[in-house]
This record gives sequence, structure tokens and C-alpha cells, in this order.
Amino acid sequence: MQADAPRTPRRPREDSGASSSTLTIGEVLAELQDEFPRVAASKLRFLEERGLVHPTRTPAGYRKFTADDVDRLRFVLTVQRDQFLPLKVIREHLDALDRGERPEPLPGGHTLTASRGGSPGAAPVVRRLTAEELGTAHGLTPAELAELERYALLPAPDAEGRYPEHAGDVVAAVAALAEHGLEPRHLRSVRAAADRELGIVQQAVAPLATRRDEDSRTRAAETARRLGEAMLSLHSALVADGIDALAREPR
Repeated sequence: MQADAPRTPRRPREDSGASSSTLTIGEVLAELQDEFPRVAASKLRFLEERGLVHPTRTPAGYRKFTADDVDRLRFVLTVQRDQFLPLKVIREHLDALDRGERPEPLPGGHTLTASRGGSPGAAPVVRRLTAEELGTAHGLTPAELAELERYALLPAPDAEGRYPEHAGDVVAAVAALAEHGLEPRHLRSVRAAADRELGIVQQAVAPLATRRDEDSRTRAAETARRLGEAMLSLHSALVADGIDALAREPR
């Protein structure tokens, strides 16, 4: 059964400084990961870059999130997951609400009700998307999906023609890059870098993964997940540092 989407969150008020009621990005992740086990710091930074959440910054540049920010993130992640909506559509909906407008309900027909936190102990819902769902949500034709597969940016669908849930994140990111003229053929180095990072994770968990007992395999999967999240955070931080350096270069 699909869970009700959370209430539409308010955009937080501007705040000149952090307070005891604000959260670090790590604390926000701790609040969200029971409902969204795959969410990582890089995902929250990406949502900020796309204008979906607006954390304040400390004088040292650290992000500080309010309870309203957490509600907003929970709303975005839930609607993206359950209704397969691209971030652009969600952002436009939230922007309209921020302006005091009453936009049309988002596709899916759900009433946006309050939902602070998920059901304790609820297992995460693993969703697989059909090509039609993926293409409709992100405005892609079957030929364009096939192009992403050809460049190994999108995994091939399973025997039932369904893609894993994270395929939606891939397509959304590729669409954002395409707005700046970057086509799938330009992203082969990104695929290669991801494969190298995955290789590091696989090497680290190999001693556990090669054991036959179920406990070791479970521990290997959990360790791989944590290492993957750390690798994503490192990658994001290194890219952000490089972009900052570009901005500091003399014109």
C-alpha cells in the first residue's frame, strides 16, 4: 500500500544565524534514513542546488537545517519516490506554494497530509519503474532511454521491462546536465569514475562477501552501503572544492 504523501511544507524563514533548533546535514540524514535508506549527503546537496530546499549557512559555511527544511525534504523525497515525478515539477509546485498560490494537486491524486516520520520498523518499499513510467516522468522517448543504456548510464531493464528505483535519479541528473549541452556521450568518464569507486568498495568488502554464511553476507551488504555513502560524500566534496577553486580563479 502506498503511503500518504506528507503535508506540503512551508519554505523556512530566512535566519541570520544558527540556533539550537537547527540540524546539521548529518543529523538530517539520521532523521530521514529510516524512511529513505539510500539517501546520502550528496543527495541533499543536489536538492539544494536544484532549489528544492534552502538551508541557512553558518559564518564558516556549514549548512543548518530547520524542522521545516526536514519536512520539505521528506515531502520531496516521498513524492519523487511514490509518484515518479521529476524534480522540476516538484520544485515548481513548491515555488507556487511559497508565493502563496494554490497550485493544482500533483499527479497521483494524493491528499498531502501531515506525516512527521515514517512508521517505526516499516520496511523500505523497493520500487521498479517501467520504461513508460520513467519516460513519462522525465520526458524521455524510448530511443533516449536506449541511448542512456548504450553508454552504461542506465542499467538494462529486467525481464519484466522494469528499471531499478535509482534509475529515476540517473535520468533526472542527466536531464539537468543536458540543459547545459552535456549529452550522454560526454558522460563516459563519469561512468568510468563510478566504476572505479565501486571497485574500491568491492575490494573492501570482499573478505565478508566471499563467506557463505548469511550473517557475513548481510554484514557485507550493510558495509558496502555505508562505504558507498562515504564514497559519494567524498566525491561530492572534491567536486565542490574544485568548483569553488574555479570560482576563485582570476577572470
